[in-house]
Amino acid sequence: MTSLQLRHHGVALVPESARVILRPFIPSHVQRITTIIGRALALSEADAVRELEAMLREFDGRHLDLESALLANFERVAPHVFTQRPLSRARRLLIGALFSGEYALESAALFNPSIVPHPDQAGLPEGALRFILSLRATGEGHISSIEFRTGLIAADGGIALDPVSRFVTVPDVDPNPTYMKGPFALKLHEMGFDNVHTATVMEPLGEDFTRSDLDQSIQRLRREARPVTQDLKNTLHGIQWLAESNYEIEFSPGLALGERALFPVSSNESHGIEDARFVRFTEDDGTVMYYATYTAYNGRAVLPQFIETRDFLHFRVLTLNGAAVQNKGMALFPRRIAGSYAMLSRQDDENLFIMFSDNPHYWGEARLLLRPSELWESVKIGNCGSPIETEAGWLVITHGVGPMRRYCIGAALLDLHDPTKVLGRLREPLLVPEGPGREGYVPNVVYSCGALVHGRELVLPFALSDRATTVVSVPLDELLAALQA
Repeated sequence: MTSLQLRHHGVALVPESARVILRPFIPSHVQRITTIIGRALALSEADAVRELEAMLREFDGRHLDLESALLANFERVAPHVFTQRPLSRARRLLIGALFSGEYALESAALFNPSIVPHPDQAGLPEGALRFILSLRATGEGHISSIEFRTGLIAADGGIALDPVSRFVTVPDVDPNPTYMKGPFALKLHEMGFDNVHTATVMEPLGEDFTRSDLDQSIQRLRREARPVTQDLKNTLHGIQWLAESNYEIEFSPGLALGERALFPVSSNESHGIEDARFVRFTEDDGTVMYYATYTAYNGRAVLPQFIETRDFLHFRVLTLNGAAVQNKGMALFPRRIAGSYAMLSRQDDENLFIMFSDNPHYWGEARLLLRPSELWESVKIGNCGSPIETEAGWLVITHGVGPMRRYCIGAALLDLHDPTKVLGRLREPLLVPEGPGREGYVPNVVYSCGALVHGRELVLPFALSDRATTVVSVPLDELLAALQA
């Protein structure tokens, strides 16, 4: 390991099984749904109220707004209710509870962090920085989601995390999001749905259209198309899959950031939202947007996806276009370079690549940037988050996989004006798995999804063996000197 002096901050974020969300649990067979509903309808009103009150006494204190979630799950099965008489609120809540269950988001792991400056820096002491830490939370079934924590870096570099409550809440999904016609049509072309059916659906739509606009166009085609061919069915399925994969979500402003979690919404991320790399991106005109790349996993295949937010309340989740959108580990530079967006990527599960584009949603070509060099990274290398701008160049925190699939963290330095030029890289790893940190869900791993510079220190949060998270600081001047030696 490198001889650089690391400052450990005593931060330990470990999984907490008591933080739970409410999820719908609805059988796939209609007969089972109706049978369960029938048992609830057979209760007298007094019995329904008594059963509901007992359930609320047991579960209400574990959720911020349990009744709203139960009513939402009731609405999911309401079409199967086979009585014409109106149902009381108590009975609707009880039926909702029969199709609900708690899920512990972080019961297995809380790891792979990234860190960005908080949008709100008001009222801080001089030299301090408020930050947002994103974390990959994993629970039962290895389903991953994104959680957040907030904290403060003091002028002297000390780090303190804000307390977090036991509550965690998923956002509301916008039922009628807006899409951009150009990227939507381009993705359909890349998916192989460049045919007369796609043209018929897309032609009447405006440059910006809503989900309801799209559904109306699809229904129009369904009415007019004769016969209904398998090609038509496949095309419409692909269009609807793409619409589902591009969505908008929003949290209540009253929720603390530590009480917000991004849980899988679309089918292509049904098994997890993995390893989000957040970056505070500043446009040439000074406007700021927070972007994140992440890996959507459906249990069979991975798909790189994109998040946009300005305030961490409203999020847009988007598919990415272009032949270079492959594999895992895409990480956006925090500003344009010579007018172009720039992104690190890993096309071949071995080397680190760089790519440029005039559109952050489209990536067409990748260039090889770094190959494995030292033994500790000889199996493969990748990035540990977005490059960080310094006066000496772009600082890239890397990860390398070596013997026994041990993951170590290293660093490289790229030219500020032409980041295809590598100015230096560490011969020895910056961090290695050691001591108790070697043991975890996946042993012998240290990993990060993003760091930042505060003053003259690199603040580096990282995960220990895919289970828990801690933070160290590295003297920036020492690191840059080692990279340029």
